Amino acid sequence: MKHQQRSEPHLSPSSDTEDIVALLAPRLAYFAGVARTEHVTRAAQEMQVPQSTLSRAMVRLEQDLGVDLFARRGRTVSLTSAGRTFLTSVERALAEIERAADAVRADADATSGKVAFGFLHTMGSETVPGLIRAFRADHPRVRFSLVQNYGEAMIERLRSGELDLCLTSPVPDAPDLVARRLDEQKLRLVVPADHHLAARKRVRLAEAAEETFVTLEPGYGLRRITDDLCKEAGFRPRIAFEGEEAETLRGLVAAGLGVALLPPPAVPRPGVVELTVTAPRAAREIGVAWLEGHPDTPPVAAFKKFLLSRRGNLLPD
Repeated sequence: MKHQQRSEPHLSPSSDTEDIVALLAPRLAYFAGVARTEHVTRAAQEMQVPQSTLSRAMVRLEQDLGVDLFARRGRTVSLTSAGRTFLTSVERALAEIERAADAVRADADATSGKVAFGFLHTMGSETVPGLIRAFRADHPRVRFSLVQNYGEAMIERLRSGELDLCLTSPVPDAPDLVARRLDEQKLRLVVPADHHLAARKRVRLAEAAEETFVTLEPGYGLRRITDDLCKEAGFRPRIAFEGEEAETLRGLVAAGLGVALLPPPAVPRPGVVELTVTAPRAAREIGVAWLEGHPDTPPVAAFKKFLLSRRGNLLPD
């Protein structure tokens, strides 16, 4: 059959890409099968579809594209020049789809799947490694994609589907999220080792009203808690430095650049003293959150169940 341009293509060159994909995608595997066998009957048998269905699909595909893909001689076919060009891209596209299908099946596998897990920076050095180690005692092949960030950023990544679960503080309250309180972490007033309060073990937060504070940047949950606790103590903190990581703030405190309200460190930091705050009650709730109505893969469901089982025993002693 002579290769010729059809005069009335079903799709014009200006058609939306999404429309083209929606029309062509279901027929690509059929096209590749016919091109491989060069015989409509054999292709139909291999793909276990009626021959009439396959023939109609190929005719419609050519109509949609506006070109002949096959030269036909009875039930035997051969690719035209346009057909060979199209086949190269179709085989590449089908291979990519197969790889994608393999990847999502692997991620959902109950024994070796993947969990996308977000957590606060302050939980990265000790809490999260301990949790994953304990979980993998019973699920040794489950893989993790770990993301450290501040609370609001992790919530957005939950909503976008980039994360399955996250440990965050404060525990979010939003209609599109499910959140469960898991534990509570006391906060301490961290002062330089030579500070006039350093000889104390306990302090009321109001006693630091005249101090300069170093804090996390706005948007971080701990910053919001710091502002709220200082307000409850009757003052607004004077902020000298804002950072993104608690241990950096400890370093600033050790350098004598201010005081800070922080959770306990994984390892004691020289140059600072950590004081118990007696009033107001200084603590932050730690919780796990996930997207409402979002289906869990088996590994995500298992890790979620594990986290919920650690309620009240999430943080290291």
